[in-house]
Amino acid sequence: MMSSILGLVRSCDYAQSICGAQTPGDVVIGLMLPCHRKVEDLHQRTRPESFKCTEFDLVPFMESLAAIHTIEEINAAGVLPGVRLGYQMCDTCSDATKALQNVEHMLAVNGSLNVKCNYTDFRPPVKVVLGARYSEVSIAVAKLLSVYMVPQVSCTSSSPALSDKLRYPIFLRTIPSDVHQTKALAKLMAHFDWNWVGVVYGDDDYGKAAFQSFLLAAEEMSVCLAYQEVVPHYLDHEHSMQRIKQVAQQIRSSKAQVVLLILKPDLVEDLFKEMMLTNTSRTWISSDLWAKNRPLAHLPGINKVGDIFGFTFVGRKSESFDAYLKNLSPTPGGHNRFIEEYKNLRFNCTPECFSNYPPSYCPPPDLLKMKSVNACNYTDPQQANDDYLVTALDTSEAFSERVAVWAIANALKKLLQCNRSSCSGEINFPPWRLLEELKKVYFELDNQTFFFDKSGDFVDGYDLIMWEKDGQHRTFKKEGRYHVLDGRIELYVDVSELNWLSTTNNSSRCSESCPPGSVKKIANVSCCYTCTPCVEGTFADAWDLNDCQKCPNGTWSLKGWTHCEPREESYLRWSDPHPISLVASAAFGILLLLVILIIFLVYRDSPPMKRAEVRLSCVMMAGLAVSFASVICFMGKPNVHLCRARQVMYAMGFTLCVSCILVKAYRTFLAFLPFGQLRHRQLNRLYKPPVIVIVLTVLQGITCILWLIFDSPDIDGTPPSPQSMKRIIQCNEGTTFIGFGIMLSYIALLALVGFLLAFKGRKVPQEFSETGYIIFSMLMYLFVWVCFIPIYIIKTGEGSSVQASAILVSSYGVVFCHFLPKCYGALWGSNTDTLERILRRWHGFSSPTPEPEPELDREIPRISAVSKAIARFSQSKTIATPGSSGKLGHDNPSFSDVVIIPVSNEKINSSPLSVTLGTQVRKRIRSISF
Repeated sequence: MMSSILGLVRSCDYAQSICGAQTPGDVVIGLMLPCHRKVEDLHQRTRPESFKCTEFDLVPFMESLAAIHTIEEINAAGVLPGVRLGYQMCDTCSDATKALQNVEHMLAVNGSLNVKCNYTDFRPPVKVVLGARYSEVSIAVAKLLSVYMVPQVSCTSSSPALSDKLRYPIFLRTIPSDVHQTKALAKLMAHFDWNWVGVVYGDDDYGKAAFQSFLLAAEEMSVCLAYQEVVPHYLDHEHSMQRIKQVAQQIRSSKAQVVLLILKPDLVEDLFKEMMLTNTSRTWISSDLWAKNRPLAHLPGINKVGDIFGFTFVGRKSESFDAYLKNLSPTPGGHNRFIEEYKNLRFNCTPECFSNYPPSYCPPPDLLKMKSVNACNYTDPQQANDDYLVTALDTSEAFSERVAVWAIANALKKLLQCNRSSCSGEINFPPWRLLEELKKVYFELDNQTFFFDKSGDFVDGYDLIMWEKDGQHRTFKKEGRYHVLDGRIELYVDVSELNWLSTTNNSSRCSESCPPGSVKKIANVSCCYTCTPCVEGTFADAWDLNDCQKCPNGTWSLKGWTHCEPREESYLRWSDPHPISLVASAAFGILLLLVILIIFLVYRDSPPMKRAEVRLSCVMMAGLAVSFASVICFMGKPNVHLCRARQVMYAMGFTLCVSCILVKAYRTFLAFLPFGQLRHRQLNRLYKPPVIVIVLTVLQGITCILWLIFDSPDIDGTPPSPQSMKRIIQCNEGTTFIGFGIMLSYIALLALVGFLLAFKGRKVPQEFSETGYIIFSMLMYLFVWVCFIPIYIIKTGEGSSVQASAILVSSYGVVFCHFLPKCYGALWGSNTDTLERILRRWHGFSSPTPEPEPELDREIPRISAVSKAIARFSQSKTIATPGSSGKLGHDNPSFSDVVIIPVSNEKINSSPLSVTLGTQVRKRIRSISF
C-alpha cells in the first residue's frame, strides 16, 4: 500500500469518477462512503485499471447526504464566521483499495503528492476525512492517513483494533467500539438464558476483530459457541454462494437456536434466502451492520426466518434533514453525481427494464424496486423529488454523521479562534493541528453532550432493536438500551411481553439449567455439563452455579439443598406423644403399686397375703417404684446428671425387686424339694432373706459406683449422621459400655437364678408357692432384655426410648405376675382350701405311683386330725409330724404360717402318705416368714 504512493501521484479528472461530489470551501472535508456495494470483477483485476463500481447502495448514500446537509446547515448558521466549509465526496465502493485511491486524490496538492521526510508543514486541500463505513476500509485508510497525521472521523467503523492509538493515532469515531457492542451481545444472550449459540462472520478485518472480541465477552458471560463459520466478505467471490449453503446446512443441523451474524447486509440476505428454502426458523442476533437494514426487513418471506434482535448506535431523527431529502438537489456551486444516479434510478422512465428480457444497461432487480410508479410522468428526472428516502429508510441512522460534522465544526471553531463575527486563525493549517483540537472537543447537540475518550471513541451507548412482524415485512421496534458506562442492559418491557415469532427463544442451551441445590459438572465445554446435587453440608442457592458452598458453622444441609439451617435437636421431649405415653405408663405403674400396697395392708391377714409375705412384697414394690421413677429421668433434654441418675435408679430398684423374687424362689426350693438331712441343713442355713436381699443389692450398688468412677455415663458426643438434619442428644453409657453391660448382666444373672430355682419347684402347688409367676415374670424379663440388646445397638438414635420401654415392660411383668393375682385372691378368691386338700394335691404331684382312691379316702380322717393339730399350733416353730410321741414344743409366736417339708424323696416314695402320717418321727420345721 505504501509503495503505491511513494512517488508522484497524478491527479485524475472528475469525469473518471474518482470523487463524485464536491463543493468548494475555505476548509474542505473529505467524505468517503460506499455509495456502491462492490467493485465489479475485482477478483479478476490483474492490471491497475480504473475501478468500476456497481449496485447503488441507498443507506450509505443517505448517510453521505446527512453529512452534506449538516455542512450546509453550519454554513447557513454562520457557526464559523467568514469561513465556509466545503466537501469532497469519494465512493469507496466498499473496497479498501478503492478507498486508498480516494485518499491519494484528496491529499494531492496541485495534482501531485510529493514524498517528504517530514510532513509537519504538509497542507493538503482536505483537512479531515469523514469515513469510511466499514472497519476494514477504515483500517486501511487510517494507516495511510497516519503518515500525514490527517484526522479521520468514522461514524460506523466499530472494530476494536481502531482504538489502538499506537497503530491508528489519527482515527476517531462517533460511536462506541465493538468491545462494548460484543459485550452487549453477550449480555443480551445471557439475559435471555442463551448459552449455546452459533456465530457466522466475514473474513474481513471487521468480522475477525468483532468475532475475537465476542469470544472474550462470551466467555465472561458463560456463553459458548456451538459452531463458528466464516464467509467471504467480497460479494462477487466465486465460492460465496457455495459457502452460504454450507453455513445454512450447519445452522439447520445444530442444536443451537441462536445465531449471531457479523456480516454485511448482502450476505445476510443470501443466508436468509437459503434458510427460507427449508422454512428454518432461528433467533438471529445482528451486528450494527444490518441491525436496521430496511431492504432486509422488506425481504419477501422475512417472517419465516424467526426472531431478530440487534444493537444499533443511538440515533435521532432530524426534521430539517427529512425535509432536505424530500427536496433533494446538489449544493449550489458544486455537483453531486450520486444524487444524479439516484434520481435516474428513481425517476427515469425505463419500462423495458421490467420485461422478461431487460437490456444490459438496466439495474439489478433489487434496484428496480426503488423505481417510482410515476417515473414516466417526469420529463426531467433530475428535477423530480418525493419522500421515498424518508419512508424507505430510517433517517435516524444518519445521526452519527451529523454529530461527526458538528465535532469537526467545533474543533475548527477552536482552531481558527472564531468569535461571533470572525475567525482570526490561519485557514490553510496543517491537518495535525485540527487533530489535536478534535481530541479535546466537547460540545452539545440536541441536548446531549459529546466528546472523544482517550481511545478516540464516543461512549454513547446502543439501542436494542427487535424486528417485529408488520404484515409481510418487519418493522424496527426499540425494546431497550445498553449503557456503555455501567455495562447494563435496560429492557423497556418485560421479556414475556415481547412479540416472539419462534417458540425456541428460551431453549438455546447445550444443557438444561441446573436448578438451585445442584451444580454444573462440566464435560468438554463450560456450557455442556450434567447437573449434580450438592453433597451434605453444602448448598447451592442459585441457578447454574459451578461450585457448592459450604454451610456456615452451626448449620447443615442434606443432599441437593438450596440452603443451610441449624440441625434440630432430637431427644424425648415432654410435649411429644411417645414420651407422654412413657411418662403416663410410668406414673400409672407407680399409682398401681400404691393401690396394691393399700390392698396388701388392708388384707394382710388373708391367706393369699400371708402366703405372699407382705413385708417382702412391700420391699419389691419399693424397688419397682424406683424402677418406674427412673423412666421419668429418660425424658427431657439429657444432661450428665440425668444420664447417671436414671441408670443408677433402675439398677438399684430392679435389683432390689429381683433379689426379693430370688428369695421367694429359694424359699420354695428349700421348702418343697426333698434333700438329704445334711444337705437340707446346709441349704437351710443360707436362707436369710434380709441378708440375701441386702447383699445382692449392695453388690449392684458397688457395681454402679465403680461404673460412675471409671466409665461414667455422659452426653454422647458422636457427630450426627451426614444424612440427617437431627442432632440426637442422648446419653452415652460410658466409652466402653462395660459398666452398663455388667449392670444389666448382674440383674439378668439374678433373674436367671430365680428362674432356675422356681423351675425346679414348678410342681409345687400354687397355693404354697409362686413358682409359676416367678417363672413367667423372669422369662418375660429375660426375653425383654435379650431383645433389648440388638434393638439398642441397631436403633442408635433411639436408645433412651428403647431402654425406657424395656424397663416399663419388665416392671409391669412383675406387677402383673406377682401382685395382681394376690390382690384378686384377697378380694374375690375362695378361702376353702385346707391344708389337707393342698397336701393331697401335692402328694398327687409328687408320687409317681399314686395310691388307689379308696385307700386315700380311708386315710382322710387321719389327715384331718393332723390338720387340726397343726391349726392348734399354727404359731409354733416346731410341730410333731404324724406318728410322733405327741409332745409339741412351743417357740416364737410371731411366725405366721407353717409349711410341711417332706423328709426325703426315698421316704416319700417308699411309703404312702397314710403310712407316713402314722409314724413317730419328729422333724423340726422352720417357718418361712420374712
